[in-house]
Amino acid sequence: MTVLEAATQEGIEIPAMCYNREAGHFASCMICVVRDRSTSSLIPSCSFPAADGMDIITDDEETELARKTALELLLSEHVGDCEAPCRIACPANMDIPLMNRCIAEGDTKEALEVIMRDIAMPATLGRICPAPCEGACHRKDIDKPVSICLLKRYAGDQASIVTDRKKSRDGKIAVIGAGIAGLSAIWYLQLKGFACTLYDSKPLPGGALRYEIDEKRLARQVLDKETSLILDTGVTYHPDTRVNKEGFEKIIKEFDAVVIATGNFTEEIGEWGLANNGKQVSVDKNSYLTSIPNVFAVGNVNRSTRLAIRSAAQGKEVAFSIEQLLSGTSPAGEPKPFNSRIGRLKKEEFPVYMKGVSSEKRIEPSDNVSGGFSKTEAASEARRCMHCECLKPTECILRVMAHKYGASQRRFSLEDRKAVNKLTDHEIVVYEQGKCIKCGICVRLAARKEERPGLTYMGRGYDVEIAVPFNESIKHSIKKAGSLLAKACPTGAISLKDGETKKSEKYE
Repeated sequence: MTVLEAATQEGIEIPAMCYNREAGHFASCMICVVRDRSTSSLIPSCSFPAADGMDIITDDEETELARKTALELLLSEHVGDCEAPCRIACPANMDIPLMNRCIAEGDTKEALEVIMRDIAMPATLGRICPAPCEGACHRKDIDKPVSICLLKRYAGDQASIVTDRKKSRDGKIAVIGAGIAGLSAIWYLQLKGFACTLYDSKPLPGGALRYEIDEKRLARQVLDKETSLILDTGVTYHPDTRVNKEGFEKIIKEFDAVVIATGNFTEEIGEWGLANNGKQVSVDKNSYLTSIPNVFAVGNVNRSTRLAIRSAAQGKEVAFSIEQLLSGTSPAGEPKPFNSRIGRLKKEEFPVYMKGVSSEKRIEPSDNVSGGFSKTEAASEARRCMHCECLKPTECILRVMAHKYGASQRRFSLEDRKAVNKLTDHEIVVYEQGKCIKCGICVRLAARKEERPGLTYMGRGYDVEIAVPFNESIKHSIKKAGSLLAKACPTGAISLKDGETKKSEKYE
């Protein structure tokens, strides 16, 4: 029995990446190091044999530093994006590649559910958003970016969803302001099960969307449809209700949490007792918490911007902060996992990313009146997506550990990264050598499953890599164990072509 197995048997958790019970012991990643108190030496727990009388320290400052350093060495030659650049560039962090997959397959309802996990008003924003996501799209380096905003608009226009609220939870929340930030906050708070009361000085919801944007650009029936969906979740709505200083003081006493989403900062708001600099309310940049313990501020009131998607994103994020506050933990906002990023694609990588991807030029809507895609146009445009994201965004142990230990990808990074290479000719799996940590689990499992020729180590020293021997294709070298190897791989090096799941987890 190894030290790792002995610790696991006693309910003690030691992190590990290259360990696989079926594949056998082979220490390579050094994430599982522990310290032998008698010698003060670090040992790999996944392969070091346990013995009577051992005194092992499994978690202290020295072991954590060693694990972090081991992770940073692995990350220094890791070639791959955890999330597609378009998603990182989207202020709301919407899963754009998954939306594109759904639309390409004709599943508009599923696409809308994916979108509304992060963006509350897709048809509205699909008409007015300046599309920062498209500026980051890798496809633009080849020809033109995917029309992400029009695809989002298409899903919002064509599909509808059934509101799926969680069980009612304790806690009363007031939102002041029915603009994009306030409505977004309401949507995600209501879905989390909290009872919300909305105050707005205008007779109809929408804020600047309704009262400052030309109706030719944003048809009011589109806005009405999406604001009604939000308000119909059971919100107590008080339109035409101006909140002054006295009203604000009453609200913060009556409610467990308050969200200020009034739009631009005003002198009146400056008198509400909130810390400010005369131009905006001061907030914690992660939680949006103000100087008053149960009051948050989102949208233009804390940062003047004309970017509606940013205000919508803050509305979503503040819902996480309020949920944390009411559950008794410190508000910290939406969890942000570690992200590996490769930057701009190299010209020689274009063919790698274009395998199986539509080579059509960017499609423009044929309907000059509405400006929106038809079903055929939307599916064709969605198929232009190169799917730069990792296919194992939550199951990649390297990513989970990098987040846990606060590892930096840049500490030992090379001046010039290796080129991306993807083997895609297998029926169900993709192999990306640049994401491999050379743990050899796939080599040993393929051999145990009697795959011929399987996989093997090739090269020497620093240049060693796991590859298909004899210049065979991966399709012919791995015939039976593809799904097993994808599940066992601790990174996204070997992954299923369909990804972890093609279906969305509604609003979580």
